[in-house]
This record gives sequence, C-alpha cells and structure tokens, in this order.
Amino acid sequence: MRGVLVGAALIFALMLVIKDGRVLRHVGLTGVCHAVAAPKGQAGAWEACDPGKLEGSPDLSRYGCKSVGLVGKREYWRCPAGIKSSNNT
Repeated sequence: MRGVLVGAALIFALMLVIKDGRVLRHVGLTGVCHAVAAPKGQAGAWEACDPGKLEGSPDLSRYGCKSVGLVGKREYWRCPAGIKSSNNT
C-alpha cells in the first residue's frame, strides 16, 4: 500500500511541475520571450522570443505586437505598449 501512495505522490508532483511550465522552459521544450532594449530611434516595447523544441516560437501577435525579423533562431517583436514579459505566451 505504501508503494501505491508513493507512486501517486510522485505522479502528482510531476503533474504540478509540468503544469507550472518553468521546468519545460528551462530545458528548452517550450518557447520563451523576454524584454529587450529597443533599437535606437524605435518606439514601443521590444521582445525577443526563442523557440522551444515542442512548440516553436511564441506568437505575440495576439497582444498587438508585430514581428520585425529573425536573427538566427530568435524572433524579435515590436509591441505598441509595454506588455508583461511572460514565458507562458
């Protein structure tokens, strides 16, 4: 009976870790965005997004942002106003 309870506790803990998403972002399975400084003479908030192995690059167009290009695998976005940089995008 103890083994079943330990197994259930481990499965529950694994489910919490996956739902939280930090571990998946940390190991590169899901995409992640972070705020970057705007290029000189450009307005708005800028985000740089790195793709994940499972989901690809996050899409910030639903926040009113426009993709301005790729540098390597990193995609840069220009947003009209400051958005909260979220790794869950």
